[in-house]
Amino acid sequence: MDTRGILVIGASAGGVAALQRLFAAMPRESVPTVFVVQHVTPSGRSVLPQLLTRAGWLPAFHPTDGEPVRPGWIHVAPPDHHLLVKNGRTLVRRGARENRTRPAIDPLFRSAAVAYGPRVVGVVLTGTLDDGAAGLRAVKRCGGVTVVQDPDDAEWPDMPRNALAHVAVDHCAPLDALPALLARLAAEPAGPVVPIPPDVALEACIPEKEFDIVPNDTDALGPPSTLTCPECGGSLSEIHDGPLLRFRCKVGHAFSPDTLAEAHREAVERALWVALRTHEDRVALFQRMADKARERGHTRVAKDWTASAAEARRSVALLRDVLERQAGTLGSPDGLNRVAG
Repeated sequence: MDTRGILVIGASAGGVAALQRLFAAMPRESVPTVFVVQHVTPSGRSVLPQLLTRAGWLPAFHPTDGEPVRPGWIHVAPPDHHLLVKNGRTLVRRGARENRTRPAIDPLFRSAAVAYGPRVVGVVLTGTLDDGAAGLRAVKRCGGVTVVQDPDDAEWPDMPRNALAHVAVDHCAPLDALPALLARLAAEPAGPVVPIPPDVALEACIPEKEFDIVPNDTDALGPPSTLTCPECGGSLSEIHDGPLLRFRCKVGHAFSPDTLAEAHREAVERALWVALRTHEDRVALFQRMADKARERGHTRVAKDWTASAAEARRSVALLRDVLERQAGTLGSPDGLNRVAG
């Protein structure tokens, strides 16, 4: 009988240290097949496989697209690519970002749930926002077991807390208790095979297609909303996934409410900085025109340009006030001085 020997693990902020601690403490006799998504910067070379290998449990590597799954190895998502699994092979795809990240946790969890069903143990570790919650729910719906790091134990508790809020999680434990728990679960016989929910199967296929998404794929997942995708400007479909509300556009970008709100906040911030820079340029232009008019003896024209410069300065002051009220999300006041000084 097959065991629950497929571990899929997702982590974000604080995840590298958590994964190293977890793998260093795993029982050496436990040799499941492991897939890991750690949110990483899209540029540069990742040394995460080397770090995880040094933990001393199983060897880790970045798989390539179409490579056979290696039992007893840790498959690590490469930077700027989603890691998926299908028909005994890894798929490494650069499709649309999900939850504003690539690699994202949800695509891996969904693909593993469809591919392995009750053999999967899904694990969400430390991180911000809520990537992993929808994927963990897919694991649960396909017969797998769900595990979450205790939020009180996590360096960044948002991801574990959101998973607990939206999924009937089977196990919640501090990091130090996870090695023994995961080794036990991986050795257990898998539960009965359950039918794969059509919506999970459909959504698992979307990141496989990379740039060949068919609009009907997302149309079938939920009705159109009145919202637009902050990544591409397309319309978003509204997906009601049990207690989870999610959004996906026609080219595959996917968002939870938290990540969508964060993306909109960043878009507003960028627009404010552009407006601030533009009004500073207007101040400089209007003041120059006033000086030129004054040099030529055009007093009335100089007065009009001076009034325009004053109006632009008032706009600058208003924008600076709005930006400064968002302190903590926009950087230091020095940033304002560099842009608007």
